[in-house]
Amino acid sequence: MKRLLENFIKKDLSGKMVLLSGARQVGKTTLSKQLGLSYDYLNFDSSDDRKIIHKKTWNRDAQIIILDEIHKMKKWKSWIKGVFDTEKKPPNFLLTGSARLDIYRKGGDSLAGRHFSYRLHPLTIKEAAPLCGAKEAFDRILRMGGFPEPFLKNDHTYAKRWRRRHLDIVLRQDLIDLERINDLKSVEILVDLLKERVGSLVSYSSLAEDLQTSVPTIKHWLQILENLYVIFPVRPYHKNIARSLLKEPKYYFYDTGAVESGEGARLENAVASVLKAELHFLEDTTGSRVNLCYLRDKEKREVDFLTVVDKKPVHLIEVKKSDDNFSPHLFHFSRYFKNIACYQLVYHAVRPKTKNNVRLLPLPEFLEAISF
Repeated sequence: MKRLLENFIKKDLSGKMVLLSGARQVGKTTLSKQLGLSYDYLNFDSSDDRKIIHKKTWNRDAQIIILDEIHKMKKWKSWIKGVFDTEKKPPNFLLTGSARLDIYRKGGDSLAGRHFSYRLHPLTIKEAAPLCGAKEAFDRILRMGGFPEPFLKNDHTYAKRWRRRHLDIVLRQDLIDLERINDLKSVEILVDLLKERVGSLVSYSSLAEDLQTSVPTIKHWLQILENLYVIFPVRPYHKNIARSLLKEPKYYFYDTGAVESGEGARLENAVASVLKAELHFLEDTTGSRVNLCYLRDKEKREVDFLTVVDKKPVHLIEVKKSDDNFSPHLFHFSRYFKNIACYQLVYHAVRPKTKNNVRLLPLPEFLEAISF
């Protein structure tokens, strides 16, 4: 299955290092090996590969060297900087990893000017539609989640077993690699609580009370789960909206199949995950600054998603399972934005229609064609 990032990564590898981060088992290694370039693949978790890395005896006839989990090497940034500056010729380097590599992407500076960074998400509708069509692709993401293995297997029992093993590895291996946590069981309970609150406003104080801990600890754990690509927040949009908006975030899962708060919440999570992936794709390939928000006021008027590119609101999106009556909240909030595209996306088949400046469209087809 071709991933949207492939051509961009391949182009950048002609002159830069590429850092590819993303959740465990999201397809980073597979993507790296299917670029159509000759490669030497080395995993720092392998003792044999570590020897090759330390001795720098990789295959120099290869077009690229794929270094997996290299961020686990002490002073790896200085090491790879030295190699890159010294050799300055093919093979170029493709570095893959998850949480620690992404943290470096956000704050690193020693490789400035030498690399481009990409984030690989679970499958989007654009990537999966050529395999089975937009409607079936979205249905699978809704049922199985977008991680390639359960998506392609398309078996509910298999996906459930895979998900349990995957989360266990993330929390008991990747989390420990990232940071020392004394109360791992409480972090697991936090994940379970979030699974039941997808699409709802999340109160830090309520979570702190449930887990008998402090609000700062809850915020710290949530940040760790973000770094591990387990969850991502969607926060309220504030600029130029009449009446102050509520501040609580919503949290969604990268793995839609993990959601346990009902079909409506799973539907909303699936849309959130695809929108997040598309926005990150735009940011990583063009340098634009992006954001995914929601809108809600004190009268509890709410719209599910607002996409923002370079500080400019682009899409106002409300998600419905089957209701083809226009949401009045879309009309209300659209008054505060100029030239914004307003959509009500309906999961079950509907005929497209328009009222004023709001378009009602079938959800899968919109996500397959979405552009910014």
